[in-house]
Amino acid sequence: MMNCKQATRLLSDAQERPLTWKERMAIKLHLSLCTGCRNFSAQVSRLRQIAKAYAKTDADDAPRGD
Repeated sequence: MMNCKQATRLLSDAQERPLTWKERMAIKLHLSLCTGCRNFSAQVSRLRQIAKAYAKTDADDAPRGD
């Protein structure tokens, strides 16, 4: 069984690379049992959305070389 440290590491890794089938199943099982890691997963996902929105806004506001 995966511990919370391993789960949060994999959740972070998942933002950068696709997880293997075995990793996805281990995370799924751990998240079904662990409220803290479910919260962490939701927070990481939300932070990623916010960062993407900020980057898009920042790019839209950048001066153009007209």
